[in-house]
Parts: sequence; structure tokens; C-alpha cells
Amino acid sequence: MRQICEVLDFNRNLFYYHPKSDPSEARLREEIEQLAVRYPKYGYRRITKLLVRMGYPVGYRRVARLMREANLSVSVKRVCQTTRSVEAEHNWGNRVQSLEIRRADQVWVADITYVRLKRRFIYVALLMDVFTRMIRGWQIGPHLNTSLTLKPLQEALLESRSPEIHHSDQGVQYLSTAYLSTLKEQGIEISLAHRGRPWENGYAERLIRTLKEEEVHLNDYQSITEARDRIRHFITQVYHQKRPHSALGYLTPVEFSQQNLS
Repeated sequence: MRQICEVLDFNRNLFYYHPKSDPSEARLREEIEQLAVRYPKYGYRRITKLLVRMGYPVGYRRVARLMREANLSVSVKRVCQTTRSVEAEHNWGNRVQSLEIRRADQVWVADITYVRLKRRFIYVALLMDVFTRMIRGWQIGPHLNTSLTLKPLQEALLESRSPEIHHSDQGVQYLSTAYLSTLKEQGIEISLAHRGRPWENGYAERLIRTLKEEEVHLNDYQSITEARDRIRHFITQVYHQKRPHSALGYLTPVEFSQQNLS
């Protein structure tokens, strides 16, 4: 071996050198892999925040590098629009486009998405408070009708104080007589995204993207009952209590609400 190293002009000490593995890095890789399995749509920023919560003194760059090396990068899927738009009879306009949201129940946003079962589609209506990101109401149903959106609104108004502004797209479910009457009776200001501009309902769009990527796309629901149970668990146990939100300083909605409303 000495002769071979001399011929190749290679340092013999380097040949026998074996780098020591960093146990802390190995443990960190293991934790990242476990988190990626539990939250397969989380990017390096959110994974970093979870690791910091667990006591690891890590930064974005290190976690991004480890995730990249482990091929744990994620991609984002686009969502489909399910509501059929109509022209609003009244010129309510978009009240939240340049509005600074500073308090809870200042603005609630609403939207609908679909969930595919084996032989049919079912639909999910969501109602969220923008400031805290708390989901005030939600409903799953087999049909795109007014009751799909009206029921979670009515339940949310019973459990929470009324919002100052209700914002949605111009879907027929949100412009129905029953829905609009409920808003007007509570003195809630109506705000609408302009027709053909789904990005004007961006808060709700991001909520739906989260629901689809972190729950719906990861499961193969066999029935509407199973879908309802799984989505309820995701909303109440994961989204509200475990999922850190970048818009909330990487707190969960429950943590953010406790800090700002106590």
C-alpha cells in the first residue's frame, strides 16, 4: 500500500482516514425525514420552524440543504374552481383588496372546493377569519347548493361575534337571497372579488390549497362520512393546533389567538 501511494503521489494517511459522522446531523436528518412523512407538503421554512419548536438550533439554509440532499423537496398543485359565477346585482365591490387587517373578526373569507370520492364528487365550504386564520365554519355536502354555504355561516355567527366584512367570490351560493339576507340582518358589510379574478379571494384560496395538499390529496376517502371525519380532524387538531402559519409568525391559529386576544 505504501508503494502504491508513492507511485500515485497520494498521502497514505489520507487513505486510512475515515471521517467521523456527526451524530447531531444524523439525528437531525432522521427528524426531518419523520416530519416530511407526517407533513409531506411542508417546505423547508415550515419544517425549520417545527424543528426549532422541538429544540433543534437550526436555520433555514441547513434544513433546506438536508431536505434537498434527501430529495424531500415539495411541489405545489393548482386547485380547481368549483363555484359558478354570476353578475352581482349590487355594486358591492372588493372591500379588502387594500385593507389592512388588524383585528379578529374584521374580515371573514369564504370559498368552496371539491373532494373526489371513487364515483362522485363532494364539496367543502369553508369560512375563515383572516386575522387569526381560525376556521369559523365549514360544511361538507354532496351538492353545490345554498345550504352548503349557509349552514356554516349560521353556525359561525352563533359561536362567534359577527365579522365586520364578509368576502367571497361571486358564486351563486354566496349571492343567494338566503345568504345575503343573513349577512344584512347581522349588519355585515359585503365584499366580492371581481368576476374572473380568483386571486382577489386569495386568503380563502390559500386555505383551500393547504387543505387539499396536506389532507385531501394524501387520502383516498371511501365515503362522505370518512371524508368528513378526516377533514374535521385536520381542521380541529392539525390546522388549528399544530400547523405553524408564516403569516402568523409561525404560530398556530390557536397560539396566535391566545396571544392577541387574551
